[in-house]
Amino acid sequence: MQFEGIYTPVITPFSDDYSIDYEAFSAMVEHLVNANVNGIIVGGTTGEYYVESNAERVRLLEIAMECVEGRIPVVFGTGSLNPNDSILLAEAAVKQGADGLLVATPPYSLPTERELARHALAVDRAANLPIMLYNYPSRMGVMMGEEFLDRVGRSPNFCAIKESSGDPNRLHLLARDYSHIQLSCGMDDQALEFFAWGASSWVCAGSNFLPGEHSALYQACVVEGDFKKGRRIMSAMMPLMRILEQGGKFIQSVKYGVTLEGLNAGITRKPLYGLNKEEKRALEQVIRTVRTTIASIIEGPQDPGRVVEVTANKQAQKTANTTEKENISYV
Repeated sequence: MQFEGIYTPVITPFSDDYSIDYEAFSAMVEHLVNANVNGIIVGGTTGEYYVESNAERVRLLEIAMECVEGRIPVVFGTGSLNPNDSILLAEAAVKQGADGLLVATPPYSLPTERELARHALAVDRAANLPIMLYNYPSRMGVMMGEEFLDRVGRSPNFCAIKESSGDPNRLHLLARDYSHIQLSCGMDDQALEFFAWGASSWVCAGSNFLPGEHSALYQACVVEGDFKKGRRIMSAMMPLMRILEQGGKFIQSVKYGVTLEGLNAGITRKPLYGLNKEEKRALEQVIRTVRTTIASIIEGPQDPGRVVEVTANKQAQKTANTTEKENISYV
């Protein structure tokens, strides 16, 4: 399986009583398909899988498959504190017809690389589907290191890795020494660097509400090979990246962005709570600026567009700095 383009980890809309709004989820999936994302991931971190039951997660996958109808690939997240649940979820993915799996480290248990490889291979045997690995050591506590990669490399199903360590040295290692594993950007504020090192896909939560803008960066860098244009787009997106990656309210911000699109994003499940008024205003301003600036880069004449970009970036930077200061007081 070739992982190419924008893969959106879909949010899970929750009603005020914390139940899943499956109708809103279906509408969200349809919105993403119509927005021309290249694939979706059901049951990722952005989907708040860690506060969902296995039955809920499988039902979400079932709805996604019914909605997509083969138009784009659907990848199912199997992450779980309990490795046995990951295997059950992998088996459910086969039953529901998922195109691939997202396989992460079981959090908290801190397995060795050999133990982690045995887990990943067990999930692989349960499904025999294409697998995108998910390396996120800051959340999982363990790095998918070289020993792990060498061991899972015995199976051809491990064909991609979503790299979310944030370590540039890992990016270099994967691009140079493990080029047979497709590289997928999993750290939004490093997307330009990932594309420069040959990443073929980007798993980006922000594409839940700005799919066109995220696709524009991929198009410029990967399809057109125009990194000058790509740098301008990435520069325009950086204030948003700072809010998402460094603001301390990642999923809450993504869901509010979806709400601004006119879609029902619902609330977050505990222990997370939504944005306050100041955080909402700051995010609204940043999103408006991102839209305007990227539109000017793509559509407008170069010189006038550059003037708009510079002005917008200054305003976005000012807003982002204000947001970062505000967020510190809410930690």
